[in-house]
Amino acid sequence: MWQFTAVQTVLRAVYPPTCLLCRDMVDSDHGLCGPCWRETHFIGGLVCDLCGTPLPGSDTAEIAHCDDCLRIARPWSRGRAALLYSGNGRKLVLALKHGDRTDIATPAARWLAQVARPLVRPGTVVVPVPLHWWRYFQRRYNQAALLAQPMAQQLGLGYCPDALHRARATAPLEGHGRDQRFQTLSGAIAPSRHGPKMLSGRPVLLVDDVLTSGATLAAATEACFAAGATDVCVLALARVAKQP
Repeated sequence: MWQFTAVQTVLRAVYPPTCLLCRDMVDSDHGLCGPCWRETHFIGGLVCDLCGTPLPGSDTAEIAHCDDCLRIARPWSRGRAALLYSGNGRKLVLALKHGDRTDIATPAARWLAQVARPLVRPGTVVVPVPLHWWRYFQRRYNQAALLAQPMAQQLGLGYCPDALHRARATAPLEGHGRDQRFQTLSGAIAPSRHGPKMLSGRPVLLVDDVLTSGATLAAATEACFAAGATDVCVLALARVAKQP
């Protein structure tokens, strides 16, 4: 044991822990320095119960919905997000998604676990939004799965990475309007061959990196219900929204 501790001490001396964003030294691995933490918009307080958008008000026990969720029928029952997709939140998501910064998944899973607790029910299984095989080949990992697996472990939940699959490739959604996004994603996600065995009769917690219009999570939710899920809640690392 002392040998392992000695090796850790040497490694910390050679490679001290640094901030995920600015690379300044910090006290522990996979953390943010003080200034970066203060400039990262974590979502708290009153939020939309369907998508996690922060809302004006302080009564966290109130069940409220944002304007988008009042206009759009959501197939899932509840939703949460850890960060606003702006500033440092956007930098973290893009670094994880496109910058090979898989180390960001470790602290992000902790942040997700904190906001996911109100969504957890007995028997809940965690399912990441699937990536098409060609996108997976290009990226070499599914960022939603990197977030979902350690979060499920922290919450003591079952994890089903292969319950859903992308039935067809879709074009990148950046710059598309809401209607275009929903049209593009319609029918693009389906249960896998083993999906019904994994999800039938169980509540599901769907995990993705970003919630924008909700088109991707809506398609994945419908696929979960097609596989026999009894209920679906959604969870995103970041929500595209304005501060209240």
